[in-house]
Amino acid sequence: MSRRYTTLVVAAVSLIVLTSVALLVPVPYVTMSPGPAFDTLGSPRITNGKPLLTFGDDVKTYPTTGSLDFTTVSVTRADSHLSIVDALKSYADKDVAVVPKSLVYPDNESAKQSSAESAAQLDSSKDASKVAALRAAGYDVPGRPVIAGVIKGGAAEGKLEAGDVVTTVDGSKVSTPDAVVKAVGSVKPGDTVRLGVERKGAARTVPVVTRADPQDPDVPRIGISIGTKFSFPIQVDNNVGRAIGGPSAGTMFALAIYDRLTPGQLTGGRTVAGTGEITADGVVGPIGGVRQKMAGAAKAKATIFLVPAANCAEALDGDDDGLKLVKITKLDDAISSLEALAKDPQAKVPSCS
Repeated sequence: MSRRYTTLVVAAVSLIVLTSVALLVPVPYVTMSPGPAFDTLGSPRITNGKPLLTFGDDVKTYPTTGSLDFTTVSVTRADSHLSIVDALKSYADKDVAVVPKSLVYPDNESAKQSSAESAAQLDSSKDASKVAALRAAGYDVPGRPVIAGVIKGGAAEGKLEAGDVVTTVDGSKVSTPDAVVKAVGSVKPGDTVRLGVERKGAARTVPVVTRADPQDPDVPRIGISIGTKFSFPIQVDNNVGRAIGGPSAGTMFALAIYDRLTPGQLTGGRTVAGTGEITADGVVGPIGGVRQKMAGAAKAKATIFLVPAANCAEALDGDDDGLKLVKITKLDDAISSLEALAKDPQAKVPSCS
């Protein structure tokens, strides 16, 4: 065998080996593919046969037909490894998105961290959807500012606790998280603020010496995160569990609660699907993976899909999968549009167009 021939063989084998290795080397991308849709009015498999929503024995509810499906996205785990071959195969599938891993799991977030954050978002979404739905149904749902967390090493560590309900700041009553932030922000860094709080039913006043914000020395901080504690007038339980995560089912949760608490039916007997994060004030926010959720809704035989207004451009970037795309910015929008479509399937409602 000549030296030249040997060199060519070695080069060819090396190229094949290097190419094979390159195709198997993980790339910094993840895939987003259509996940299943779950009926909020029924007993989906993720609740082990139990209704997703249950109500107190003294709560008047109304029967409804059809379904209000929340949609999901299946995302590559944070600790998984996507090869070039897998990425190319996924890219060729119109229902699958290949996106940079950093967009889904920022700051090298671990699978455990991602799951914890997703669970926290789901819990917040369940509360917000309940408040929004009850208020839309005519119930009064008051809320008070509550300390959601105390930053380790911050000024309030060892003084305030998560769960403390804030009633006053320097003697002045506060009724919202914004009011607490504004009151604390009115002093100078280094000044002492006195927070009146309720802890386990007992009232107390807690002095905290403010510190300068590391990013802005003129802004005072006490090292807490603030949220809202709501007082619910009736019992409504969301039994979704931990099978899903994130905030994007909030709008569909709220619609289902509203539908059960009010006469008539929002679906008109059809399968309605949708998505959207929701606030306690009923504002619908954008979510990720709307194209994948549309595909999942179509597979679930939905004919109407509720799209957060900010996601409309993305929703229109491809086939509509036979869905009527209804644009929503608030819970009231979704309710009024579905009521109109239940009466007349050809009714003109806000749409992505």
